Amino acid sequence: MKPSFILAPSILSADFARLEEEVRMVEQAGAGWLHIDVMDGHFVPNITMGPVVVRALRQRTRLPLDVHLMIADPDRYIDDFVDAGADMLTVHVEACTHLHRTLTAIRSRNVKAGVALNPHTPLSSIEEILQEVDLVLIMSVNPGFGGQSFIPASLEKIRKLRQMLNSRGLSQVRVEVDGGIKLDNIAEVARAGADVLVSGSGIFGTADPAATLKQMLYECEHETPPGNGNGRFQYADLEQYFGDHAFQGAD
Repeated sequence: MKPSFILAPSILSADFARLEEEVRMVEQAGAGWLHIDVMDGHFVPNITMGPVVVRALRQRTRLPLDVHLMIADPDRYIDDFVDAGADMLTVHVEACTHLHRTLTAIRSRNVKAGVALNPHTPLSSIEEILQEVDLVLIMSVNPGFGGQSFIPASLEKIRKLRQMLNSRGLSQVRVEVDGGIKLDNIAEVARAGADVLVSGSGIFGTADPAATLKQMLYECEHETPPGNGNGRFQYADLEQYFGDHAFQGAD
C-alpha cells in the first residue's frame, strides 16, 4: 500500500558528519522524498549546499531528491542539479523573471518542476502557470533558516491552493508545505490540503527521528490515531502498523 502523504525530511537539519547514516535511517523509517534546501546568500540570507551534495546523495539513496532552489537566477543552475541527480527542481516565483520559461526548461530535462511561494506572495502570482507544474510549494516560514515556527496563516493559503487546483482539474499537482512542521501540527497541515510535508528539525531534532517520522506519517493518514490515550502511538504499536504496510515512497 502506498501512503496518500509523502514525508520529505529536510537534510538541512541532519547531522552532516553522519549524513549517509541519517539518510539511511529516514529512508528505512518511511520517508518518501529527501528535501534538499539550496541557498545562495543572495535570495535568502544563508548559504547551504550545491550540486556536489546532490550528487553524493544520489549515489547513496533510492529516494527521489526534492531540490528546493532558494537562489537568485535559478536558470543558470538547472542543468547542474539535474546532472547531479535531482528528481524534482522547485524554483521561487519571486526569483524568476520569466517563470514559464524556467519551468519549461526544467521539464525539458525530464524532471518534475515545482514553484514555491514565500509567505507574503499571493496565489494569484501562479494562476497562469499551474498547468506547467508538478508541485506547488507553500513556504510556511520565511525562507533562509531551519528551526522556525510555523506561520498559522499558511493553513488558509494551503486550503485555497488545494481548492484552486481541484477547480481547474489539476488535483494531480502536489501541494508541498515547508517550514515549522512538527509532530503537533502535521495532521492539521495535511487536513488543510497538503500531501507533501517537509520537516527538518521536527524530525532530526527529536530524540528518536525514525519513530517521529513514523508517527508523523500515521497522524497524516489517521485523524484520530489509537494509542496510549494522549493522542500518541506507543512505539510498539507504530512498529506493528508499519510492519503491516509496505510503503513504496514517492511517485
